[in-house]
Amino acid sequence: MELVDRFKYLMKLNNLTASAFADEIGVQRSSISHILSGRNKPSLEFIQKVLTKYPKVSADWLIAGVTSNEKLVIPEETKDKPAQNKESSPTPPPSSGKTIKKMVVFYTDNTFDEFLPS
Repeated sequence: MELVDRFKYLMKLNNLTASAFADEIGVQRSSISHILSGRNKPSLEFIQKVLTKYPKVSADWLIAGVTSNEKLVIPEETKDKPAQNKESSPTPPPSSGKTIKKMVVFYTDNTFDEFLPS
């Protein structure tokens, strides 16, 4: 389900037309029309207004379609590889000529860790 579809779903659940939805969240009706038609992408301010008006709506669901019971999917090719030690500094193959500046790992609880080469 795309972001626009989640807006439409929210409108349907609350029995709102596009105009009524615009009035509910305090945006111009043309903004809703442009977003629903795919002409414009919703701004952060727009999403914040939706989340403020509907506090029971999960930001993760609205923005990314992620529900609280979904699990992180690990690609098959990485499942059998051993986890790297946090202390080690991973580097790309020597033939690439590149070095890693920083790695960031994002967790499902919306926290993150940064890893810098030593």
